[in-house]
Amino acid sequence: MEPAWIESATAWIAANPIAAGAVIFLIAFCDALVIVGIVVPALPLLFAVGALVGLGHVSGPYALACATLGAFIGDGLSYWVGYRWGPQLRSRWPFSRYPQWLDRGEALFRRHGSMSIVIARFVGAVRPFVPAIAGMLHMPMRRYALPSLGACLVWSLAFLAPGWALGKSYDAVAAVADRLALVLAALALTIGLVWAIVLYTWRWFAAHADNLLARALYWTRHHPHLGRYAAALIDPNRPESPSLLMLAVCLLGISWAWFTLLASLLASGGPLALDHTVHEFMWGLRNPLADRLMAGLASLGDAAVLGPAAAVALAYLIWRKRWMAAAHWLAALVFGLALTSLLEAAIDMPRPPTAPAGFGFPSVAVTMCTIVFGFFAVLIARELPGRTRVWPYLLAGVVTTAVGFARLYLGAHWPSDLVGGTLFGILWLLILGIAYRRHVARSFWMRPLAWLFYSTFVIAALWHAPRSADALLAKFAAATPTTVMAQDEWWQQGWTDLPAQRNERDQRRRWPLDLQVAGPLTPLQARLQAQGWRVQPQANWIDTVGLLDDDKPTQRQPVLPATLDAQAETLLMLRDGDHKDEQYALRLWPAPVLLGDGTPLWLGSTQTLHLTKPLGAAALWLPASDDGHAHALVAEALKGLESQQSPHPHGATQVLRVKTAGKP
Repeated sequence: MEPAWIESATAWIAANPIAAGAVIFLIAFCDALVIVGIVVPALPLLFAVGALVGLGHVSGPYALACATLGAFIGDGLSYWVGYRWGPQLRSRWPFSRYPQWLDRGEALFRRHGSMSIVIARFVGAVRPFVPAIAGMLHMPMRRYALPSLGACLVWSLAFLAPGWALGKSYDAVAAVADRLALVLAALALTIGLVWAIVLYTWRWFAAHADNLLARALYWTRHHPHLGRYAAALIDPNRPESPSLLMLAVCLLGISWAWFTLLASLLASGGPLALDHTVHEFMWGLRNPLADRLMAGLASLGDAAVLGPAAAVALAYLIWRKRWMAAAHWLAALVFGLALTSLLEAAIDMPRPPTAPAGFGFPSVAVTMCTIVFGFFAVLIARELPGRTRVWPYLLAGVVTTAVGFARLYLGAHWPSDLVGGTLFGILWLLILGIAYRRHVARSFWMRPLAWLFYSTFVIAALWHAPRSADALLAKFAAATPTTVMAQDEWWQQGWTDLPAQRNERDQRRRWPLDLQVAGPLTPLQARLQAQGWRVQPQANWIDTVGLLDDDKPTQRQPVLPATLDAQAETLLMLRDGDHKDEQYALRLWPAPVLLGDGTPLWLGSTQTLHLTKPLGAAALWLPASDDGHAHALVAEALKGLESQQSPHPHGATQVLRVKTAGKP
């Protein structure tokens, strides 16, 4: 599915090929410029440029030359700024306020010398500053220029290459699972966003904890009545005071966010407009290969996975006689589950149309993931050294995000259910975290506990996820159509109300729906098999990985599944073509209407497939234009059945209508 912005960009680039080079030059130039480079998102921009190169809209060597030249001149200007101002640069804004910008670059330069020019090209935090440091230290231009040029060339190639490869294999990516790439990209983006939020929030608090503690102490001294409550948390003589203060500030912020969300939902009387938009978008991404993956991820929030990990941690704490930690751990689980269930019963939030009973606001699975992994992070993070204390929180964010995203994909919850569950879980674990940190100061050896907890979780997940996927997917199957049409009406005129092509934004994926079948598929399948067609079972992940096997014969390479309105094809039949790398395909999906007499109705697409190897890797069967040859073969095989053929009024596609009921 090619986004609209790419269509607009490609149209502009086609009309302005020289100007496209100027834009590429400007992106690389600004990214290399001292100070300015901090805010320029060069990676996503050059990734997009690389995709356009791969799609054939921009010349690859031209884009590479423009990016290299822009980066080299930007570095050169930064070098000149450092050379011109020298050490005085530190006294000028913004370096006078943020001296660490230059300090990091100078430390790298003094450690690695000329090689730092190459290293800094690939480290975003220091990339715009190392050339300025080289100038400040009056590094000779002849020693600076050559490493800079080489680094800019390699950097440009490295930043353009991923998008370039993606553009080259765009058709392959689209064919691999009909939206699977979008699902995986959205999951990776969401996890990356949560990872960044957790990481940088923790780092900000870690860097400002002492300053916050000093301000809080100042406030308690000047507000004696209210300050005495805060003072109980922020005794400067306790080493836990900065951590307690961080938890308390987070508690206030999360409380405000949760109650704001709850008030918005109650005021609107149901899901927000954003909930409906996101739900429809995610439902449109459904496809067979992603379904089982998402069902497996969604099951990570089940009691069968979280329960054993929580029980093992509780048993270890009791064995080690950590009674206070065990009591707080038990309270986190029991009261967290009870409060979440009570809240879900008290708030009557309409469920998504795709969700069965038992999925409400807030999401119990997401809330319990947040509590279990979040409070476990509170238990063990204090025992970790320095900056590694953030890792348990990052793992908590990743697991909770994966579970929430998977349930959103399946249509189990509105986004508000997931956000509300996460915020409520954080709220509860912060309350318990403050209580625990106030009463417990003893350290303990956390490594065995961490290994036991995380290992048990992984083992339970690997055992439970494959076994629960099918049952979970059955709950979220596409809804039965509600539109009913008489069979005679469909036969005469109603067939024109059915779609003439797949509803894809990418023109190349809008396959014509040139076959409509009323009745069971067995007679149709038998007639096609008599003409040399064969049924291919729906390909799975093992089949998909097998596409990389060069030794597998051409005709044994599977055709990967496609969807229509979030439903997987019910029947896929293939027939060998006239050439080794060619075959014909017939795909059939349930129609979006029901016939009044209960006869099943199906929509189909006939295709000629060619075997391609994009980037010389996976072997993929991709549809190719055939002037109706595959359609004619299917029509010839079905001649014995009652049929009619007419052009569809929307698109002029020749649609073959077939009745199979009552025929041998």
